Amino acid sequence: MRSSERTSTVTSIKILRPVADPLGGRGLVDTSVVIGIDEVDAARLPAEISISTLTLAELSSGPHAVSDELERARRQDRLQRFEADADALPFESRCARAYGQIYAAVAATGRKARGARAVDLMIAATALAYELPLYTCNAKDLRGLEGLVEIVDVSA
Repeated sequence: MRSSERTSTVTSIKILRPVADPLGGRGLVDTSVVIGIDEVDAARLPAEISISTLTLAELSSGPHAVSDELERARRQDRLQRFEADADALPFESRCARAYGQIYAAVAATGRKARGARAVDLMIAATALAYELPLYTCNAKDLRGLEGLVEIVDVSA
């Protein structure tokens, strides 16, 4: 199915169910999860979803990045659902400090920690600062952070 043909069946992104999660059932989902939320198995997500305000920023640009009206409407709907239903954690001073650790860990693997990867790493820093596991569809992009942040791969 092409992305322009997808329809959403998610009415609320707050998933309230008992989970055997030692971290209390709360987790930070990155932008890749939000974008692919209709394809992600809800059982693999935390009971309480948080996002970074950086994800909100990325989502806010989404409707402006396409010319197809239907796709623009889908992206706007996704943004509005997450704005309304998810706990958006600010990227603030403790996140900025955590970013230094994230940057160093990525650099130690010989990979670049700047450029296109920077926002993803800042989202990982948010997870570190708030002591939350990070749920992602792009776990390979976060190699080297395993010792700092619990990375949960929810890709199919």
